[in-house]
Amino acid sequence: MIKRTLPLLIGLSVCSVALAQDPPVTTQSQTTTTQTTTSASTWSTEPPAGALSEEAIKTAVANAGYKEVKDLEFKDGVWRSEARGGNKQWVEIAVGPETGRVYVSDAPSKLNEDEVKAKLAAAGYEKVHDVEYEHGLWSADASTHHGTAVDLLVDPGDGSIVAKSRD
Repeated sequence: MIKRTLPLLIGLSVCSVALAQDPPVTTQSQTTTTQTTTSASTWSTEPPAGALSEEAIKTAVANAGYKEVKDLEFKDGVWRSEARGGNKQWVEIAVGPETGRVYVSDAPSKLNEDEVKAKLAAAGYEKVHDVEYEHGLWSADASTHHGTAVDLLVDPGDGSIVAKSRD
């Protein structure tokens, strides 16, 4: 047990030190630039600030009962991989970047579409649409209360936000 938690504790310690540092000072410029960007998706290719390290993600996957992990990469807001557990079957998984919670691609959801919409509305999101369950997570398009369009990945068990990206 100690061997499994030690890498997680080290990863969390490193993240805590990095987050405790003061951000660099920036100066304001008198120049104003307007930029228009059009893209199909703005999911970052890097984990968000405050996310667990890759080693901590591997530890979380191991703690979830998987003995082997291959092709671990950060994609579409979460860590994605294939993993093999005690039954020696490979499964596709997604891992929450901040929680380390493992989502198995073919696992059933505890929530239905209407419950997910209700959870997102309760969390302050508006105009929730295109709600789909795929790859172990719910995905939805919505707007913030400021009107910003966002893509969301939602936990199938409790309706919490796993990842968010500007649309």
